[in-house]
Amino acid sequence: MELDHLAVAGETRDLATAHVAQALGVALQAGGEHAVFHTHNTLLGLEEGLYLEAIAINPQAPAPDRPRWFDLDRFAGPPRLTNWICRCDDLDATLAALPDGFGAPVSLQRGDLRWRMAVPASGILPFDNCAPALMQWDGDTHPAARLAPSGCRLRRLTVTHPEATVLAGMLAPLLIGGHVRLETGPAGLTAAFDTPSGTRTLT
Repeated sequence: MELDHLAVAGETRDLATAHVAQALGVALQAGGEHAVFHTHNTLLGLEEGLYLEAIAINPQAPAPDRPRWFDLDRFAGPPRLTNWICRCDDLDATLAALPDGFGAPVSLQRGDLRWRMAVPASGILPFDNCAPALMQWDGDTHPAARLAPSGCRLRRLTVTHPEATVLAGMLAPLLIGGHVRLETGPAGLTAAFDTPSGTRTLT
């Protein structure tokens, strides 16, 4: 498994989008709507094949028949970086190698993009949502390849949690890549970026 993208949640999509744009000094692109969980997003292409989404509940869509992903049903307060999402070559095998709680695969699509995401029945990921959401892309199509370059590169994602050492031990045999650092502290995510305006931080 390796880092695929980051998610910034807001009470509305506009608020989440504005939070990212202000923090990084760049404009986001149009995204789309998600069936099943009835959310919508805007997108920002990052270097090295990564991207970022600003996501919120779609107020024009019906209520889903299950809790939404990324714990969005309970989201309140200012927009913030809430989730990191890792892609897997074999989602089922990755879930089997981890303790219960990371969720069960749900088949999803947006336009011609198709993927499976492991979503807990409660919508809440382990370690107070500081554990990564896990997914597997179906096919060769990936959103990052379609996004205009933003000039932004993720330097580091820092995941803090009181039990970070436990989470790190779970992920160590599976997680590849050098972008993610786990540290002991209050639950939360912080990402540092190189941007056209210099180094910026997103929380």
